[in-house]
Amino acid sequence: MTVIADIEDKHAEFTALRRDIHAHPELAFKETRTSDLVAERLAAWGIEVHRGLGTTGVVGVLHGTRGPGERAIGLRADMDALPMPEHNRFLHASKNPGRMHGCGHDGHTAMLLGAAHYLSTHRDFEGTVNFIFQPAEEGGNAGAKAMMDDGLFDKFPCEEIYGIHNMPGFEVGHFAFRKGPTMASSNRFDIIVRGTGGHAAQPHKSVDTIVIAAQMVGALQTLISRHKNPIDVAVVSVTQIHAGDAYNVLPGEAVIKGTVRTFSTEVLDEIEANMRRIAEMLPQAHGGTGELKFHRAYPPLVNWDAQTDFAMQVAKDTFGADKVDGNTPQHGGAEDFSFYLQKVPGCYLFVGNGGGGHREETYHGMGPCELHNPNYDFNDALLPVGSTYWVRLVEAFFARE
Repeated sequence: MTVIADIEDKHAEFTALRRDIHAHPELAFKETRTSDLVAERLAAWGIEVHRGLGTTGVVGVLHGTRGPGERAIGLRADMDALPMPEHNRFLHASKNPGRMHGCGHDGHTAMLLGAAHYLSTHRDFEGTVNFIFQPAEEGGNAGAKAMMDDGLFDKFPCEEIYGIHNMPGFEVGHFAFRKGPTMASSNRFDIIVRGTGGHAAQPHKSVDTIVIAAQMVGALQTLISRHKNPIDVAVVSVTQIHAGDAYNVLPGEAVIKGTVRTFSTEVLDEIEANMRRIAEMLPQAHGGTGELKFHRAYPPLVNWDAQTDFAMQVAKDTFGADKVDGNTPQHGGAEDFSFYLQKVPGCYLFVGNGGGGHREETYHGMGPCELHNPNYDFNDALLPVGSTYWVRLVEAFFARE
């Protein structure tokens, strides 16, 4: 593993920075302390700082010593935390109750800062690097879209854009790539079933919304088993049913909630149309009515072929082909980096976070080191690896004809 020596020398400094961010997690669009820290570091290194895109987003602009040129690359890190408790007890555990960096965005931010620091003193290239520190990736808040709506690519044009996410369970420092559809779209639905409430002992005088809702759950499964081409991958999961408040009252309304995941917009269009038909027509068979509210949060993340090949080659050249998986399985989770890739060619890749052995045994929560788990912690061994990768990617980009 060939880590840049100057970056390795700063490992302790950026570990402390990462742990400081971890100890002070902030939720979507409220990343004020984190964005202040990012902006202060970038400015101290002589990098041009722009703030306010997507409310708390930060963009650092670095021009090469040979001039800004016409070429520009975007590198993105997300900054927000999750609304969840942390079970770890080490010194850098969350100091903000009910908030935790349970997805490694603290590490993503620190890796990109490490690369920015190095490049600020090694800018022998013609072109521009846009360091994009994004708010609000979690929870369907679409911080990427918010930054784009505020003119991200108009103000800071990018020829290509790249992002990294850590991958627990994958060997430390190994990289994973996939061309084409890589992460699923994220969508949520609410189906409101309306009937006629009444006494539970006299169901014949009511339109029972619970019976309708129960049948609806079964009918929704046919969206996958009978209405979708078996070759296409998709998931429809009912995750909530709300109805009634008493043992002897049939409620006049029931609400079914859940999520839909697909790897193509075409399949999503088909599922939404069929779901709407079921939601509206099935209740009518029982004398009730149904309404579907369907919210599309994140589109599928689709990596561009040429940019994925390029990013993968950089990883092979830097760390060795034996540390690169070029066909990692599709992931059912969602990521708002997908919005960037609808606009700009690029690639979203993964780097192994290990199995959790990096956590101090006495002080972590003793549970699995998985994303969105209260026992998770980013592996600081990745900091020089990720920063080195970013630097080599930038160098290779500007060296490319």
